[in-house]
This record gives sequence, C-alpha cells and structure tokens, in this order.
Amino acid sequence: MSLGIKAMAQTEPANYAAAVSKFTAFYNSNQPDSIYKMFGPEMVSALTFDNFKTTTTQLRSQLGNLTQTAFTSYASQVALYKAIFQNGALALSISLNKQNQIIGLLLKPLQPPATTVTASSNVDPSLDESPFTVKTLSCNIHGTLTMPKNASGKIPVVLIIAGSGPTDRNGNSPKMDLETNAYKDIAQGLAKNGIASVRYDKRMIGESVTSNKESDLRFDDYIDDAVVIIQTLNQDERFSKVIVLGHSEGSLVGMLACRDQPVKAFISIAGAGDQADKILTEQLKSKPQYMQDEFKTLLDSLKKGKTIDDIDPRMYSIARPSIQRYLMSWFRYPPQRVIKTLKIPVLIIQGTTDLQVTTADADKLKKGKSDATLLIIPGMNHVLKEAPADRDQNLATYNKPDLPLKAELMPGIISFINGVN
Repeated sequence: MSLGIKAMAQTEPANYAAAVSKFTAFYNSNQPDSIYKMFGPEMVSALTFDNFKTTTTQLRSQLGNLTQTAFTSYASQVALYKAIFQNGALALSISLNKQNQIIGLLLKPLQPPATTVTASSNVDPSLDESPFTVKTLSCNIHGTLTMPKNASGKIPVVLIIAGSGPTDRNGNSPKMDLETNAYKDIAQGLAKNGIASVRYDKRMIGESVTSNKESDLRFDDYIDDAVVIIQTLNQDERFSKVIVLGHSEGSLVGMLACRDQPVKAFISIAGAGDQADKILTEQLKSKPQYMQDEFKTLLDSLKKGKTIDDIDPRMYSIARPSIQRYLMSWFRYPPQRVIKTLKIPVLIIQGTTDLQVTTADADKLKKGKSDATLLIIPGMNHVLKEAPADRDQNLATYNKPDLPLKAELMPGIISFINGVN
C-alpha cells in the first residue's frame, strides 16, 4: 500500500537520476532559469530562455506539479521516463553530454498500450457483465456488475473495493505503471461459482470523474461511496446477501463501510495492520535521512491539524500540499481497532511474497478480530499473483495482466462465502 514509493525493475544511470531529480525540483519550484542553466550549448543554441520559460509556464498551468518520474529504459545516451503530473502523465526523454548537461529534452503524450485480444481479457461466455452506476451527494460512481449467466433465485453479491492510488475497477493504473486485471479476475472467478460482484472506479478515477479538486478529497469520501453501494445492493431483489471485499487500502475502507450496514461478511486481502502514518514512515526508511526528517516534521504538524505548503519537491508523490488533508483523514483510523468493531464473519488473506504488506499485518488484524479466519497464501504477492521474493521479479508481475490469480486465492474466498449464512 503505497503512495508513489515504488522501485523500478531496470537500473537507472546515476547521472540521469541526479539530473531528473534536479529538473523536478526546479520545475516544481517554478525556477525555469535554473533548469535552463542545466542545458548544454546544443540546447541553448536551439532554444532561447524566453521560449523555454513560456513553454514551462504553459505546462505548469495545464498539468500542475511533477509528482513522480518513473524510469523505464536507457539506450544510446537517452533515458526514458514516465512523467506523472498532478493532472496527467507524459513520456519524458532526456539526453546528457559528458559534462552531464542536458542536450536533449522532450515531453510527449504516452503511447497507449497495444490492444491484444486474449482469453483472459474477454468476458467468459458463461458470465454477464453490465454497467453499474450509483449517485452520491457529490458524484456518480461507475462500475461493473458481473453475474453468472442464467442465474436462478437470489445469489450472493460481493462488493470489491480497490487499493490505494489511482487504481481502477479492474486493478489497473496507467499512472502507477500497473496492469494486473486482479479485480476483474476475482469478479469472473466469483461468477463462475454462482456469486455476483460489483467492482467500481473510485471517485476521481476512470469513469467516476468529478469536478472536485484533489485537495477536496478525504478518506471518508471513499467510505461514504462504499456505503451507498452497499445499500443499493442490499435493496436489489436479485441478491441474497452482501459481502464486502477490500484489497490493500480498500481493506480499511471496506471494514469502515461495513459498520452498521446490512453486510453479512467482510474479506480483507493484503490489508495493513498499522495506521497509515506508520506505514508511510516505514516505507520512507529506504529514503535519504533528510526526507525521513521532513516527513516526521510534516506528521507532527498534520497531527495538530496544520498543513505545510513548503514541501521539498521530492516529497510531492506522498505529501504534496493538495493531499495533506486527505492524509490527515486517513491517519485517523487504526485498522486493528476498526476490525475489532465488526460483528460479522471476517476472512483475512495475506500472501508471503507481498512487498508492501506483510504477514505481520495479517497477524495484527487477526489479533484485533480473534474469531476471524486467517488464510496465508505462500508465494502470493501484492497484486495477488504467484511471484518470488526477489524484488525485480516480483514487480515484473505488476504488468502481466494475463497471469492468473494465485491458485489458492479463489477457492479460499469461495469456501468462506459459501459458509456465510
């Protein structure tokens, strides 16, 4: 469960990493003159400062700050990155000379992935999928209802709640370089066993776009959206019972949404056992000490209800000013205490090769809800696929949507649901 902290599988040249870091810092600080000073003679002769400043100003007004640069490849002195801004993403290519001056700099639209037709990307002919929409006070939430074809009588329905970041209903996120189809695969696996499901794009993601700004979003908005869907499903005569399944951050959203609602059971997959502030602090231990110190200062301020606008640009992916109030609202909920309040059957699932959430988290949730069922799946990673502990090989599965779910996952879920009254 991460807000932009992710190691890349390829090796980024150190001089390019330093140049991109400087570029990001100067760009976010609105210092085009400092960027221009990084240019080599070839760039200076081809581009005047006034033209560069105009272009940079237009870029900032359209896309906002640069929140993350994800290295993708390096060849022939050109490094390629995925540049993720507040309001979009572009492909960034940069070239350096022997003095580490920038001699090539290009931002262009990302190439959409090639469309391939595979058995796993198509809907199984034994299933029916249809659009699902609910209206909340501030937006419309769009998703997909998956049903067994020719279902007779009332059947269970599972609400699938996505994890952190801009993750869509299928478990994919172009901004995070994530393509797993994990939630889609869960939905189809359920339907093949006579169980319906709804998976949806979180507000401000995919089809669930709103006019709200990022700074307006609160963690409680996600909870409220899930509650509206739960109530809608409960009133649908096709369904015998509502079960909530939350993955990663969606685990906490799901358990909070279950409280005082007509839900018969809850399933947590890769759910954190600690509060979010502790999670982010732990993730930052791999970062430079100054970032850890600055984040601690920010945490102390947020706990007092005060935001900090002057944040190091390299912290923007996890603590930019526009998400600080969201962080405050997220930090309020300790998962162990929340899960303890649930008066319904609970299944806790955790993989042993998950790089983001560990079996220790599952143990903490189990401690909070002692009568919960705990299922530990050897060799399952955070995106619910079979993966080794090796970091690079593990992360490689994040972009393989045709990989099946770990074999033990669906039988464990289905057995639990069938046992719920």
